[in-house]
Amino acid sequence: MIHITVEKQGEDYRRIVSEGHALYDEEGSDIVCAGVSALLINAVNSLDQLTQDGIVVDEGGEEGGFLSLELELPQSGEAKLLLDSLMLGLDSISENYGKAFLTIDVVNKAPWETE
Repeated sequence: MIHITVEKQGEDYRRIVSEGHALYDEEGSDIVCAGVSALLINAVNSLDQLTQDGIVVDEGGEEGGFLSLELELPQSGEAKLLLDSLMLGLDSISENYGKAFLTIDVVNKAPWETE
């Protein structure tokens, strides 16, 4: 299963972490994993190339299936729109293919809370 944790501070996104593999189908044919990966990579590339917002990306891990996107605050309206679009796509995959393959947890943190 892919588990995505989204940390927000108010309306701003602080961090998005994706871990695991969907296991919807065999490797190379897993459309859930491919869809999630495409949405995440597109969001990272779009933030990097279409906004001035600062981001830090960590990906891979020993077995793949890991991506961490940290965002500087405050965020531009463009960055929020791109991330809202990412969330819309991820929610759609989770709803259509089931929470057995993709779960999303959104955590809202107070401004004084840290990692």
